[in-house]
Amino acid sequence: MYKRAEYQVIKSRLEERRRFIQVVMGARQIGKSTVVKQVLKDLDVPYRFFSADNVPATNRAWLSNCWAAVRSLKETNGWESVILVIDEIQKITNWSEAVKKEWDEDTFYDRNIKVLLLGSSRVLLEKGLSESLAGRFEEIRMSHWCYLEMREAFGLPLDQYLFYGGYPGAASFIGDEDRFQQYIQSAIIETTINKDILMDTPISKPALLRQTFELGAAYSGKLLSLNKMLGSLQDAGNTATLAGYINLLCETGLLCGLQKFSIDNARRKASIPKLQVYNNALKMVYSPLTFEQTIIDRKAWGHIFESGIGAYLVSQAFIHRFEIFYWRERNDEVDFILRKKGSIVAIEVKGNAEKRTEGLDKFRRKFNPTAAFIVGDGGIGAEEFLSMDITKLF
Repeated sequence: MYKRAEYQVIKSRLEERRRFIQVVMGARQIGKSTVVKQVLKDLDVPYRFFSADNVPATNRAWLSNCWAAVRSLKETNGWESVILVIDEIQKITNWSEAVKKEWDEDTFYDRNIKVLLLGSSRVLLEKGLSESLAGRFEEIRMSHWCYLEMREAFGLPLDQYLFYGGYPGAASFIGDEDRFQQYIQSAIIETTINKDILMDTPISKPALLRQTFELGAAYSGKLLSLNKMLGSLQDAGNTATLAGYINLLCETGLLCGLQKFSIDNARRKASIPKLQVYNNALKMVYSPLTFEQTIIDRKAWGHIFESGIGAYLVSQAFIHRFEIFYWRERNDEVDFILRKKGSIVAIEVKGNAEKRTEGLDKFRRKFNPTAAFIVGDGGIGAEEFLSMDITKLF
């Protein structure tokens, strides 16, 4: 079975002496549980795996029961150490307080119980970690499968990766578009919205949340003002509601709204968002064209190409903790601006020969970025770009 890079990170940390709670976070259906189970299978250490996915949110006692069971097994069997794994931990209300209590008790009594937590809602996880577990945890961030992983694991060529995205569970359905779309809709979109958003957040208009995602996914890679979105959606309320829904969709790894790059924070926050899915499979579901039709339609392929590169970039931004924007001034535009610790990288994506690139030259003159280049026609090939270590750009 294919092992992602995070396999070695998780394995090495669990082999260390007990110091920190390890927290694996990322979107649904990207293989968090799978890679953890691979690690547990290869470690010569007893473990117990629990999932909170279907546990009532108010049942904090469930967490204490998990700990009690592991402590009892450790003592009864005379184990020197044991690993406790809890999946979808963010489902439990005030989970971080319960985890802090149990972790600190084990620390006080020198119990060698190592803890690994998994979750699919970044903000709910990070909120709990910052509120109660400061200084007690390390994050291991996972994101959607990149081109190299999909190629090595499933033999996926570049064009298919850009169109179908990087969900390993859907790879076997490529070629059967109805079945592929059904999997993405039911196993990823509906499950994420129902379990990671609606169960945890009071939403006054669930139907509007779904419509916001569908419209955003269809327009992935494009600028779309919130006011124009209001005109396209039924019972849309106001722009603040839509902005809040886009933030929720971003927290669960479905869709984000990139802000315009600006030195002025106020202007940036007031900018028209550039909508971007985290995985191009989420855009493909709402495309009226098949893969074969898209390949021969240069304009349609240009949109898919830009969205595919963007999906890779926003996923990498989550893992490597850099900011990502777009830039526009009158008719000049740069598709993606990456920023980390003062370093700026400008990337123009050119999926067809007709696209203008004067904006990149203007951005160079105005902001003097660390690097600025084209991905696609007339620049770095998409396969080469998707294969490089993006952290070396900064």
